[in-house]
Amino acid sequence: MIDLRLLREDPDRARASQRARGEDVALVDSLLSADERRRSSGVRFDELRAEQKALGKLIPKAAGDEKAELLKRASQLAADVKAADAERDAADAETQELLLRLGNLVHPDVPVGGEEDFVTLETHGTIRDFAAEGFAPKDHLELGQLLGAIDVERAAKVSGSRFYFLTGVGALLELALVNAAMAQATAAGFTPMLTPALVRPQSMAGTGFLGQAAQDVYHLDKDDLYLVGTSEVPLAAYHMDEIIDGERLPLRYAGFSPCFRREAGSHGKDTRGIFRVHQFDKVEMFSYVAPEESQAEHQRLLEWEKQWLTSLELPFRVIDVASGDLGSSAARKFDCEAWIPTQGKYRELTSTSDCTEYQSRRLQIRVRDGKQVKPLATLNGTLCAVPRTIVAILENHQQADGSVRVPEVLRPYLGGREVLEPVAK
Repeated sequence: MIDLRLLREDPDRARASQRARGEDVALVDSLLSADERRRSSGVRFDELRAEQKALGKLIPKAAGDEKAELLKRASQLAADVKAADAERDAADAETQELLLRLGNLVHPDVPVGGEEDFVTLETHGTIRDFAAEGFAPKDHLELGQLLGAIDVERAAKVSGSRFYFLTGVGALLELALVNAAMAQATAAGFTPMLTPALVRPQSMAGTGFLGQAAQDVYHLDKDDLYLVGTSEVPLAAYHMDEIIDGERLPLRYAGFSPCFRREAGSHGKDTRGIFRVHQFDKVEMFSYVAPEESQAEHQRLLEWEKQWLTSLELPFRVIDVASGDLGSSAARKFDCEAWIPTQGKYRELTSTSDCTEYQSRRLQIRVRDGKQVKPLATLNGTLCAVPRTIVAILENHQQADGSVRVPEVLRPYLGGREVLEPVAK
């Protein structure tokens, strides 16, 4: 959530942010009105309680008609205090409910618009000319089947659509990617973490995933637990309700976890293969920093993502995501999109978001800076979303005979293999 004081001082900034997101601008005014009622009812409650306490001191000293009048007033005050207390609680509950619905304030440099209104910041690597090489590229599913690496038919039998088995070298390739990603993260100073896949509602809500993203989340009604769509959720909630000593910052964690997504609204999109699935594994970077460090940390996370994709020898571009395509927690987001040859376009492989103080306020995570205690900033960045990374590796490093060249960074984790060979049928 955002700072109410900031909202009161500069409501136009919040209105502009909502407008840029394509969300309800009137929410800002409803929130300001509820906040005013919360504060005024709080003042009235305090005044009535002060009068009630003062009256309580006078009654024992009074007698006769004066005491009767004071008792009558005390009875009325008791009712007024109770009503003011209820009014204050109701206004506070409404304020909190509206505040939780308000997205983070969009960074002023974010391009305004929808999904296609991003700005390309950088392009890396060279796109292969398969025609010049004399063959047409196969897609990742055909390659995966030739290699004995991917089985979606049996996964559909077992679990339904948008599930998959990684078999043989496919399973080994995932383990190689995870180990290589964790090695890079550890070398950069991240603490490796294996995180829970099930979290309580306060963890999911605190990170902002029960707002606009709620339709994409799996909920276990019987246990009132949520399956995470990213280890960002448990990593953000890891320090929930804590005060962190400022000298410990930055805190950086690299979490590995399974991720579960309904992929609501994606019917008919990317149905072939393993590009868009309901369950996948991912290595996620997560940072806790002082608020004034968030933009610099955002750039650092992006550099680590670029380092990773460069080490995999993939052609990719970096985009500044437009305001209407930001998650509710993000003030700004950069995506790294790898070139997918058979689709003839760049597709998202990693993203990194600066959530400023939005999540820490919701999760009650604060930093002690001298005598001051204040919210800190949280940021997240995908390092390796496994299936999409496998898609990009297979398609970009394929050879005419259906084999796939292994990027050098992965070879130590694949027993020195330089090439993945098709298996005999």
